[in-house]
Amino acid sequence: MSSSKDSTKSPKDVSVTLFDVANENFTKVVNQAAKVQPEYAQAISNLQQEYIDASRNAIQTTTSFQKQFANNNSNFNNIIVSDTATPYVQGLIKQSNDSTNNIIRMADINHQLTLNVLNALRENVKNYSRTVEASAEFNSNLVKAWTSSYSSIQQQFTPRGQ
Repeated sequence: MSSSKDSTKSPKDVSVTLFDVANENFTKVVNQAAKVQPEYAQAISNLQQEYIDASRNAIQTTTSFQKQFANNNSNFNNIIVSDTATPYVQGLIKQSNDSTNNIIRMADINHQLTLNVLNALRENVKNYSRTVEASAEFNSNLVKAWTSSYSSIQQQFTPRGQ
């Protein structure tokens, strides 16, 4: 059984304990988020890969079916093969290739822009962290200076002999 002296803490001890507990609990929450983050990143990556595979499959299946339909339909096949249609088909193929190349260039530019933004955000988080540390150090020095000044002022007004 503990004595009442053991179970009662000074207000300063309670405050220190409160800050220690707050620090510990906030750190636990951040550590938990850090622990599950790789799983979330992997799950998102897996989902993206499934979408890519499904899109690729849908394109291959659809174009294969259309090609099969065109080859088996004599009316459609005669239109495509005719000499009068050849320049139009070639123009359509060129436009399709040009559009595809433009989309790929746009995606590459967007990709680089996105990476640059993410890297800038990462640097901003680092700067924020350094700012928090510098502010904490400044505030700590301010408290030390204030406490030191307060103590010396208090000593000046404290009667000698007490």
